[in-house]
Amino acid sequence: MLSRTADHLFWMARYTERAENTARMLDVHVQSALLPQGAEAMQLGWRGLLGISELTAAYTERHGEIDADKVLDFMVCDTSNPSSIQSCLRAARENSRAVRGAITTEVWETVNQTWLESQRMLAKGLCRQDPAQYFEWVKYRSHLSRGVTSGTMLQDEAYHFLRIGTFLERADNTARLIDVKFHARQSDFYGSANGNGRVQEHDFYHWSGVLRSVSGFEVYRKVYRDVITPERVAGLLILRPDMPRSLAACMMAVNNHLQAVANPQSRETLRRAGLLNAQLQFGRLDDIMATGLHAYLTHFLGRINDLGVGISQDFLAA
Repeated sequence: MLSRTADHLFWMARYTERAENTARMLDVHVQSALLPQGAEAMQLGWRGLLGISELTAAYTERHGEIDADKVLDFMVCDTSNPSSIQSCLRAARENSRAVRGAITTEVWETVNQTWLESQRMLAKGLCRQDPAQYFEWVKYRSHLSRGVTSGTMLQDEAYHFLRIGTFLERADNTARLIDVKFHARQSDFYGSANGNGRVQEHDFYHWSGVLRSVSGFEVYRKVYRDVITPERVAGLLILRPDMPRSLAACMMAVNNHLQAVANPQSRETLRRAGLLNAQLQFGRLDDIMATGLHAYLTHFLGRINDLGVGISQDFLAA
């Protein structure tokens, strides 16, 4: 496969996944903003949302003070923001158009239709009128894109590069989400229960919101059948290989698909991916907390970035 073809496939998948992740975070935050809370808490929530995607500086330069409507527009519609949902859907469409011959007709039509329909929906003001409906639609279209890819494409190199892009982006986003959300409740992490041993109400909504943003609320209930605690949330989203959006599950998938496309010059990249995967598969939450959650996740994000650079150098266009 030509390196530029692999590059387009890789980034097509990453941008589709990024659009879904942004929609997930915005959906949960918009709904939680309806709960009774002070203006300062609401400001911190929107600032944290920008921080997850490292957009605080770009937003401040463009809009100044934090405003809910402006943040929403910046992260959904603003095409000058390369990480907005609209920019990601456009980038996914352009990358898929560049490799039209490497994907099936169904995959191309799904990605192209998503971009066209999103333009129409935003032009009609749906995001302002009913943001929850728009975010659910973005998530549905991302699910549809992955389903059509798995159901219609030959599982050759093209398929593997699509999957590598998807899971690398998902791991990056999940790590950022955990880092920011746990930092927001850092003082609660070491004791969020009240005197009666019950989790405080605001803690419940905070942690349930974190879980819902990764479709993990029902999974948590099934696994633990108990109150939501920060430690268990961290364990579920970092170390559970059977949780689809956990760091362990993402790195297992990245490692497997990298092995399928390995070449002589990718040995170091494959070694790094395998090492990171092994550390997650056999890691313990106690050891992670002893290191410090923020330090661990910062180190993990650095390694994910290095892995992306290695993949680019070994397989993709310069």
